[in-house]
Amino acid sequence: MSRVEQLADKLGIELVSLSHDEVVGTMPVEGNRQPFGLLHGGASGVLAETLGSTLAALHSLPERFPVGLELACTHHRSATSGLVTGVARPLHVGRSTSTSEIVVSDEEGRRICTAKLTCLHRDTRPDGW
Repeated sequence: MSRVEQLADKLGIELVSLSHDEVVGTMPVEGNRQPFGLLHGGASGVLAETLGSTLAALHSLPERFPVGLELACTHHRSATSGLVTGVARPLHVGRSTSTSEIVVSDEEGRRICTAKLTCLHRDTRPDGW
């Protein structure tokens, strides 16, 4: 898969660590703010889906290919600067689906977003993969 023009790259998402138990990544607030100067909730959603999908891939590839099925985000507080860190942990890992909880925190360790991502594990890869 080409890394050119990937949304995670445009938002500055960096994967920090990967394991079957958790995936950790960071994202800068700068460049990802909404018009009022706060971290855009959609950017938090992209971080959450990136980490949760990566976790699903660790559990399903190469036999099955994970695709996002449902993402729900609760935004608890705002962030205006620095880096945010997301930690994805599995809630359920099955043959056909997996669900992860992703907690996004600011540099002071305060929770700014809690997300839940469910992925479908497909038998075939999407076109273009």
